[in-house]
Amino acid sequence: QVVFALNQTLLQQESLRAGSFQIPYTTEDLIKHYNCGDLSSIIFNHDTSQVPNFINATLPAQERITAQEIDSYFRQELIYKRNERMGRRVKDLLEEHPEKSFFFAFGAGHFMGNNTVIDVLRREGYEVEHTPAGQAI
Repeated sequence: QVVFALNQTLLQQESLRAGSFQIPYTTEDLIKHYNCGDLSSIIFNHDTSQVPNFINATLPAQERITAQEIDSYFRQELIYKRNERMGRRVKDLLEEHPEKSFFFAFGAGHFMGNNTVIDVLRREGYEVEHTPAGQAI
């Protein structure tokens, strides 16, 4: 699976460099939507936007199964579990120090797709609000 993942990643990078494959959004698009608090936009709604996409319709059946297994593994290990850990850490800090004020800042990847840090905290009963760029805290 590791060799397959590396080969697919290299093929995608070669396609990007050759111009035969393009990412559907730019870094500027990500920043704009993030700053506007538009975390439900199509850009932030893709669970796989944080990890390479190995699933390709042109792959032979067995390789497609391998790609789906890797995608599932990455989604679980690199996205969902990470956000759960971060959400629990935030919750624990808030509960251990109720007399203190906190400011938490996360990279945009922690807000993408389902099971985000925000989702974890909301499930725990916390109200989470977006603070737009330039707004005083």
